[in-house]
Amino acid sequence: MKVLLISANVAATPYPVYPIGISILARVLRDAGHEVKQSDFFHLEKSLDSIDNVVKAYVPDLIGISLRNVDSVNMLSEELYVEAVGQMVGRIRNYTNVKIILGGSGFSMMPEAILKTAGADYGVVGEGEKALVEFVNNAAQGIYPEAGTIMRPVQDLIGKQMLPADYDQELMDFYLKKGHIAGIQSKRGCVHHCIYCSYPYLEGRAIRPRDPEEVVKDIKNLSAKHGAKYFFFTDSVFNDDTGHYMDVVREMKRQNVKVPWTAFFKPEGLDDEKVALMKETGLRAAEIGADATTDITLHKMGKPFKFKDIRETHDLLGRHGIAAAYYVMFGCPGETQETVLEGIANLKGLEKSVSFIFMGIRILPHTPLYKLAARQGFFKEGDDLLNPVYYIAPGLDQAWLFQTLTDAFKNVRHCVFPPDSMDSSLQLLHSLGHTGMLWDMMIPRRKDEEGALKHAST
Repeated sequence: MKVLLISANVAATPYPVYPIGISILARVLRDAGHEVKQSDFFHLEKSLDSIDNVVKAYVPDLIGISLRNVDSVNMLSEELYVEAVGQMVGRIRNYTNVKIILGGSGFSMMPEAILKTAGADYGVVGEGEKALVEFVNNAAQGIYPEAGTIMRPVQDLIGKQMLPADYDQELMDFYLKKGHIAGIQSKRGCVHHCIYCSYPYLEGRAIRPRDPEEVVKDIKNLSAKHGAKYFFFTDSVFNDDTGHYMDVVREMKRQNVKVPWTAFFKPEGLDDEKVALMKETGLRAAEIGADATTDITLHKMGKPFKFKDIRETHDLLGRHGIAAAYYVMFGCPGETQETVLEGIANLKGLEKSVSFIFMGIRILPHTPLYKLAARQGFFKEGDDLLNPVYYIAPGLDQAWLFQTLTDAFKNVRHCVFPPDSMDSSLQLLHSLGHTGMLWDMMIPRRKDEEGALKHAST
């Protein structure tokens, strides 16, 4: 069958991200003998007319639409993404009756509500590699499930490795020009218990790594074929407790691969030897999921570390000249005026880094925060939460919190509040050819580090 896969991404902040998910699905469908075309709403300049043109030119037998995020998860700058999917489905319905299947991480969080709102035929929750292939194989024989069916694959994910993505030349070239960063995933799964996070629900609680040689093969392919100069490991947490991440790093060193790269890190388990080896392979920057700013709020967020661990990781990265960015949320469970003021002081102390500061936490189904918020009356029973609801600790005045954060950080260069206030500058720099993160440029460095980084990024 001819299958058209469309990424419904409309988000450009902080920079556009290549749709790895549909490229993995393209791989498994082609391996099963089907013809596949990959398309992307952002690449098509968010034009419904362009979607029409793609569908009419390709004439698919089935259409899959992937929704990565439901919304911007930023209460100070809300942007809803589900509406774009409904508009796509409506336009496609005007001239073809082919079945439309929804999937992706965003869809999987609220499948019933999104399927109903968008008006598509079917949906796939979670990892779609197996379910989608079975669906397309059956469809090729004229066999379809009942309209409105949402497929929830029941499978033991332990021990199952990820498959490599089939990167689309046109899409990758477009995204590299927009953001100069190529995404790559080395594993799935998350063993942590952060109360707001959906990764354990979406990917499972077991770490499922890819073969390090396959990961490095992807890096080399993206460098040689697409000219990628900077890589982002999109794993939920790169430095996993199993040590798989160091297998990837050692394989990079073995194959003499040194490219600028970054990843999401937790402030645990790192030491000078590991960071030195990562830097040797090209580690240039680290994004740290601190999430909260005091020992009290870290504990309430389900974090196993304390703020001293964040400071120690900060100092460790600084010793090796690795730029660090921290992502934190004020208003989480246990937050009081006292913890807010303590957290502000803690963040100001993380100099020669950048902290992106959010106010409130987007409440998502299938998370411990959802259950807590329900008990505390943040939403009514039966609410689907398609319209975002944000958690701010009961008793903490929202207006006070906003004004306090605004006043505290307005003249602090390394603390960014609201968190999207740098987005336009980042997009401008990328349009001018800057490779990598804007915040990497903001962090003061020694002269010898500046020279080495300039050489690595060219």
